Amino acid sequence: MTFLYTRTNTWSSAPQPTEETIKYWKHISQKKNWRIVQLPNGFLQTEYKSIDSDNWIDVTRRETIAGAEQAIDASIEHYVKKLEFTKGPKVIKTFE
Repeated sequence: MTFLYTRTNTWSSAPQPTEETIKYWKHISQKKNWRIVQLPNGFLQTEYKSIDSDNWIDVTRRETIAGAEQAIDASIEHYVKKLEFTKGPKVIKTFE
């Protein structure tokens, strides 16, 4: 007879983000830390400001301003969701 043992992870056993990572997510989830620059080839590049210095880190390249801004908004939305889950799991349904 064969038994199958499975391992499940709970919120407390999953790797938790460090304070430095959370600080980075908070920084990058604010639109004021982003900009769009035009490159010599005509493309537009999205960049965010480094936390530690005045350097700008390039992220994506797009053909239009609308596309570049949409990429920034999608990145911000992604990091806001990550920050929500640092508060713990979201309860979807409970049973009585």
